[in-house]
Amino acid sequence: MTTVDKTPGCVLCKVRDGEEGGDRLLVHMAELNFIVVNLYPYTSGHVMIAPHRHLKTLNSATPEELSEMMALARRLEEAMRQAYKPDALNLGMNLGRLAGAGVPDHIHLHVVPRWSGDTSFMTAVSNTRVIPEDPAEAAARLRPFFGSSE
Repeated sequence: MTTVDKTPGCVLCKVRDGEEGGDRLLVHMAELNFIVVNLYPYTSGHVMIAPHRHLKTLNSATPEELSEMMALARRLEEAMRQAYKPDALNLGMNLGRLAGAGVPDHIHLHVVPRWSGDTSFMTAVSNTRVIPEDPAEAAARLRPFFGSSE
């Protein structure tokens, strides 16, 4: 496994390291990246793929880290379709706080299942979140699609 930074205060690093109950949100540990359920999801099953290394920019990531991130996104696409049966998926990154990043200094790719008529508009319109599934339950639902951690 790649050497990882110990960055104080980074929620993604804490989840990666199993701190503060983060292990219940962890879906999968791959060689260069990990998958974690968003603690404040837009919809059920909202996950993030982040590199083990604490990186602020895409330019800081190696081609191998980015390639594995996309390979995990492909696996998540199928896992989401089987586990949640969404009508669509959103994949995206917010680079920097002004872009909307809740964790601005550790890059991560959001994978968000979407359904016709879902309530994710609530965050944008009324600054309200509707969380229909406990994030730990979402992690437990997705783990079987990844088998044992690598």
